[in-house]
Amino acid sequence: MRSFKAGKYLSQGSYKCFQPELLNRPWMVDNMPVLALLSKADRFLGRLDMYSEYVDIDMFIQVHVAKEATQSSKIEGTQTKMEEVFLSEAEVSTENRDDWKEVQNYIAAMNEAVNLLHGLPFSTRLIKQTHKTLLHGVRGQHKQPGEFRKSQNWIGGTTLSNAVFVPPVHTEVAELMSDLEYFANAQDDNIPDLIKIALIHYQFETIHPFLDGNGRTGRLLITLYLVSKGILKRPILYLSDFFERNRMLYYDNLMQVRAQDDIAQWLKFFLTGITETAQKGVATLEKIMQLKQSIEVKADKLGKRGADVRVLLNYLYKKPVISVGEAISLLKKAPQTAYNLISHLEEAGVLKEMTGAQRNKLYSFEPYIRLFDTP
Repeated sequence: MRSFKAGKYLSQGSYKCFQPELLNRPWMVDNMPVLALLSKADRFLGRLDMYSEYVDIDMFIQVHVAKEATQSSKIEGTQTKMEEVFLSEAEVSTENRDDWKEVQNYIAAMNEAVNLLHGLPFSTRLIKQTHKTLLHGVRGQHKQPGEFRKSQNWIGGTTLSNAVFVPPVHTEVAELMSDLEYFANAQDDNIPDLIKIALIHYQFETIHPFLDGNGRTGRLLITLYLVSKGILKRPILYLSDFFERNRMLYYDNLMQVRAQDDIAQWLKFFLTGITETAQKGVATLEKIMQLKQSIEVKADKLGKRGADVRVLLNYLYKKPVISVGEAISLLKKAPQTAYNLISHLEEAGVLKEMTGAQRNKLYSFEPYIRLFDTP
């Protein structure tokens, strides 16, 4: 790593672009602080994956994905609350619908990509399809969704001449991405997978292969890679929250690699993010199980109504927003029965009315949603 060279700046007349070195080259990780952080990250990531086997993770996975979608989109300036993710488009205010749609696209892209991994490797084909889904019908939809760029882009500033960073020229993108794909799937290089995905994420953001949506795509690829390698059985670890809370450090560390060849600092930052996020994931799952148990204990004391509470809760763990109409359909009971049960859960602090309206009220599973907001 001491001999690492990130690349070089090439003059394009009125501006300079950065041409990264290929990833497929000999790697020697000889930095002890990096290796120590790698060991710690591996340990906590394994703990998170193991913990997820002991709970009904499918019951909670969509809320984890929703949390990631809101945080990843927040980095891009989108402001959607967790509760709003689970609303239908008609239930979202007109001024918030564009942001809501971007978050929905992120969720769709993640779910689609995880399913595609059953038949596709981690590849440029997978990346392009994921990008296409991310940009469908939202900002950037006219910027070649699912296709590598055919013109120069830049990061920061208003023009190429005053940009903070200019990625490589578009004619280099296909070769660089092919190299990234080969590196991701090489099995004889003995590079630890967490080091690999840290390098892949850095390289992807440096190539910036699309005209728009590179940040969201690059963050999503971290989870996809971990699932593709079997490190995670389910997509339950997401770094967007860590990147959002350390946004300036994230950008600074990426730039420090390009400007000073300091790949060690980037790896330390990334591995710290893996560790903190895995620790937080385990803590969140533990709190979910504690909440679930405490509510079930109360439900057991409600007699026949307790069975109805369990039916509602099993629905709310997957979609933590509900209307009275949905409750009626779920319970297959008279409307008044559903109204009474929701009122009881509201009084108990399990549900919270979120519209402030007199009609068409919506109720959020407030204590559950808040578990995903804790720092």
